[in-house]
Amino acid sequence: MISSHTTQVAERAKAIYRERLKGELEAAHTDGYAAIEPESGAHFLADSFGEAVAAARTAHPDRISFVIHIGHQAAIHLGGLTN
Repeated sequence: MISSHTTQVAERAKAIYRERLKGELEAAHTDGYAAIEPESGAHFLADSFGEAVAAARTAHPDRISFVIHIGHQAAIHLGGLTN
């Protein structure tokens, strides 16, 4: 089960992405990853999920960030059928 704090972090980060970052990042960094730390509003770009998380943790070790796969519906694809 996901905690209410984690859910709030995710929702705030998604709002920051939609309202401030989406246009710029999807134009210049599609297929990259952005870790968004919603308390500060900072975002950290990387070529992989793990690198984005590491950058966010280095900058804000005591805070939770949310990672978005730029230009995709989900940060990680776990396989399955494609049409």
